Amino acid sequence: MSIYADDHAPETKAGIAVDAQDELRATFEDFKSANDERLAELERRRGDVLLEEKVDRINAALDAQQRKLDELVLRQARPQLEGRGKNAGDVAGREHKSAFEAYVRGGDAAPLRALESKAMSVGSNPDGGYLVPVELETAIGERLAVISPVRGLSAVRTISGSVYKKPFMTAGPATGWVGETDARTQTASPTLDALSFPAMELYAMPAATATLLEDSAINLDEWLASEIDQVFAEQESTAFVNGDGINKPKGFLAYPTVVNATWSWGNIGSILSGAAGGFAAQNPSDVLVDLIYALKAGYRQNASFVMNRRTQAAIRKFKDSTGVYLWQPPAQPGGRASLIGFPLADAEDMPDIAANSLSIAFGDFRRGYLIVDRQGVRVLRDPYSAKPYVLFYTTKRVGGGVQDFDAIKLLKFAAG
Repeated sequence: MSIYADDHAPETKAGIAVDAQDELRATFEDFKSANDERLAELERRRGDVLLEEKVDRINAALDAQQRKLDELVLRQARPQLEGRGKNAGDVAGREHKSAFEAYVRGGDAAPLRALESKAMSVGSNPDGGYLVPVELETAIGERLAVISPVRGLSAVRTISGSVYKKPFMTAGPATGWVGETDARTQTASPTLDALSFPAMELYAMPAATATLLEDSAINLDEWLASEIDQVFAEQESTAFVNGDGINKPKGFLAYPTVVNATWSWGNIGSILSGAAGGFAAQNPSDVLVDLIYALKAGYRQNASFVMNRRTQAAIRKFKDSTGVYLWQPPAQPGGRASLIGFPLADAEDMPDIAANSLSIAFGDFRRGYLIVDRQGVRVLRDPYSAKPYVLFYTTKRVGGGVQDFDAIKLLKFAAG
């Protein structure tokens, strides 16, 4: 029986169904057997079309099994909202939660307006709307980290203003070694510059029926979080990878790239695959090793690969010199697949393999990419624009960009 036919059917371990993990491993073993047979046929110069199709089918099945496992992990990892947050038990927190529920259910804004006036909230917005309770805002942020692959890997800062500025040294103070009694020359002053990360507005507009809002058994916090977290995560993920920085975060693929041998600050270094639109014909996996060691040792220890599933399907066929497959399924439910021993994150917004594409990223994203979240998620109730439905115009402000250009490297599918 499918693990999705009955939520109570699968055996669980630490709250996560293990059937999908076992199924994924079994499918990967089938894939290895079929691919080994395909490679043997190629060595005998007798390519078998049916065998190629079999390998492709099993490869697709691996992707399907990985998606099932990801969905189970996501379902388990999403935090619950009941009784959470540091303000969940205090008087002010309960008062805000009660006022927010009255506003969402019936449109009574007076209690919320009084609370925000009394608090003189820094989250005021000229478009209107009211701040969600602290525990709901925290839960939305945690859910986004679970769903969005780049957010889950990157550094995140919460700000109260509209821009976060991070200073860095373009030229440091002079240093050196001297003897105990030697004269010290005056050191040069450091030269500082700053990276700016503006927080842009991201919005969603879930709709509810009057029946849903009148049903006291429905947890409106849970409903609102579940309606907006997937939408926010999809928009964020696209921007963190490919965003142009205009009214959205700037993605790490939007920065200038240079061959890694000529890398300089402000650019992201790249390694060439050795063939236009693909891997080199001989020893195709060697370039992945080159990509790993293009990163300095201080970054490698916390580095991850980032690519989409179609690129993963291509590299799943690679082996090392001892015949061991470079791609390995997650070691346990809730874990990540690995490539050459490094964790691998699925980011569907990464480009497919094509001529001159930047389809694989490798780096320490916690040091390399910064996401800034402005405090406060706001909701504006609109019962007029789409009668008989009630719309909830929900906004949060988020920005992002590269903060360390030496911490991320890219694989460019181009001839060397």
